[in-house]
Amino acid sequence: MVGRGHARRAATDSAPLSDVLFGRNPVLALLKGGGRRTDEIAVLAGATGPLAEVVARARRAGVKVSYRTRDQLTAIAGSPHHQGVVARVAAAEYAELDDLLEIPAERGEPAFFLALDQVQDPRNLGAVLRTADAFAVHGVIVPKHHQVGLTGAAAKTAMGAAESVRVARETNLAATLEKLKQSGVWIHGATATGGVAPWDADLTGPLCLVLGSEGGGLRPLIGRTCDVLLSVPMLGRVGSLNVSAAAAVICYEVVRQRRPSRKLLDLTKTQN
Repeated sequence: MVGRGHARRAATDSAPLSDVLFGRNPVLALLKGGGRRTDEIAVLAGATGPLAEVVARARRAGVKVSYRTRDQLTAIAGSPHHQGVVARVAAAEYAELDDLLEIPAERGEPAFFLALDQVQDPRNLGAVLRTADAFAVHGVIVPKHHQVGLTGAAAKTAMGAAESVRVARETNLAATLEKLKQSGVWIHGATATGGVAPWDADLTGPLCLVLGSEGGGLRPLIGRTCDVLLSVPMLGRVGSLNVSAAAAVICYEVVRQRRPSRKLLDLTKTQN
């Protein structure tokens, strides 16, 4: 249109999230979420401040805590950007589409999904996951081919959001969207031009918002699969928004329509 943390199994960033996460926010999100088994938290020796909360949470959860030098942490993480903490964890897994379809009913809400069509920048995926968490999206769907997955760079940008947002990875995105339609979900595609302004569309019902790649946007087949095309009006000289920025704008409009302004204000006050 947002970490399961910064993670790696191999040295390449195209590797899926696996057995190592690093960075304060990703590791804190892991410990708070409790979804994956955590075998060890390695912390910079002598560090204080924000890392103290990481250590305290790990000990409360019964997770082994060890203290390492900065070079040792860099070697474990495969990156110098570990912020003084690295976690050894069980491998992350993608969700099944059927699992995502159960979430709206469990929450008593109309379905709200995001789907990405060949988005290849991991930072964009991470930002979308972060947006998905912020606006209580029920799940994100990505294709298996020509699409970035849950890599370390994506996780770093997500800043912990991927621990709370479930991601399904499907072989055929068009077929997946048709399955969503059969479940009563309307497919809204985001396009640079030619679509309806989000605030002129009815976004209160069950929907899946589909966003295209950084360069080409939605593929023609995916565009034809959509029930409605949405375009964010551009008032300046730039012709279109980055995919993650478009996701944030349209997701906000979905929430605005589903929650009257007074209720949205009350929700914000409650969370603060």
